[in-house]
Amino acid sequence: MSVLVVGATGATGRLLVRELLGRGLNVRVIVRAPGSLPEDVRNHPHLSVVNASVLGLSDAEMARHVDGCVAVASCLGHTLTLKGIFGPPRRLVTDAARRLCEAVLANEAERPVRFVLMNTVANRNRDLDESASFAQKCVIGLLRLVLPPQADNEKAAEYLRTGIGRENGAIEWVAVRPDSLTSEDRVTAYDLYPSPVRDPVFNPGKTSRINVAHFMTELITDDEMWNRWKGQMPVIYNKS
Repeated sequence: MSVLVVGATGATGRLLVRELLGRGLNVRVIVRAPGSLPEDVRNHPHLSVVNASVLGLSDAEMARHVDGCVAVASCLGHTLTLKGIFGPPRRLVTDAARRLCEAVLANEAERPVRFVLMNTVANRNRDLDESASFAQKCVIGLLRLVLPPQADNEKAAEYLRTGIGRENGAIEWVAVRPDSLTSEDRVTAYDLYPSPVRDPVFNPGKTSRINVAHFMTELITDDEMWNRWKGQMPVIYNKS
């Protein structure tokens, strides 16, 4: 059982890779700097590394790396620097999701491939009537205008929601929406909801990165968990 992970050198991505390897899965990663992977991950016998930029691969190369994978997970995000936030590629998350899905479709796998996208609670699920205060809408709207990563995350989830949809026979998807991310050493109890139960701007919750990695792994490996959330955008909070 093989899983492809992009964004594997990020703060959450490396935790996801470690969690998947710990479950005995074969993991492929596409990374520009393999040396950024933790040593225990980098030297794991079940890890294979593609040294490349995910958007720099040709369509044929992308299809080859996706081939044989039962799931694809994206933990891609923009680094919190001026260049990372405002520089190219401004649609990193969206373009990667689109190209990965196109690669899956090109391979014509015998069973649907699971696509798990790490997203954000600041993105609303347009399939649901998710309430938001006027002030919250104003703040999110401003972020959408001035911070490219906000718009990128929204467009990536929207691509899955409308571009892939729920009835695609080749790809099934889940967009995981954590709230304010924190760093913890171990997995703790967490709650899952179809929609936010807190105001992400004025009353945010907390979600540890390791809990996000654990939940994404559960989605990939647990059929019951997958069938519960596929085609949705679950929100994850640390249990208070």
